[in-house]
Amino acid sequence: MAIILGIDPGSRITGYGVIKVTGGKASYLGSGCIRLTHDELSIRLKRIFDSVSEIITQFAPTEFAIEQVFMAKNPDSALKLGQARGAAIVAATNFDLPVAEYSARQIKQSVVGTGAADKAQVQHMVKNLLRLNATPQADAADALAVALCHIHTNQSLIKMAGKASKTVRGRLRK
Repeated sequence: MAIILGIDPGSRITGYGVIKVTGGKASYLGSGCIRLTHDELSIRLKRIFDSVSEIITQFAPTEFAIEQVFMAKNPDSALKLGQARGAAIVAATNFDLPVAEYSARQIKQSVVGTGAADKAQVQHMVKNLLRLNATPQADAADALAVALCHIHTNQSLIKMAGKASKTVRGRLRK
């Protein structure tokens, strides 16, 4: 069993999603948004750090996945996003969680089937994949998608490792 905390970082809204994986099946544990209303960036970063720490304490995840920084049109926005990511990553590493990072394109490809999916498509697929009664808020859905991408990536790596070991065993027998 694994519990994955997915984070969709933002300097104004940071989404989080928590998923439990048992026997290869994902189930929803919780999600939401950390809303950052203070104007001073340092206060917002502290709030991200404190909130992610609280979420980790509440759900006790075994793994942590976060979206990578994408190059935005505004370099200042990209820098603030990077700082928000850093605050969340430091919270995770303070709890000795392994950190995995995925590009927005990888996440969308994993969950929707195309790296060019829009937010509504991601929300729809997250709702269906996790059998949720309601559509999650966009940032929470993105965070759940990060966690789902992490699960899919790990399952693919395990399958590939299994095939590779079968091939090696077959060669050793010859």
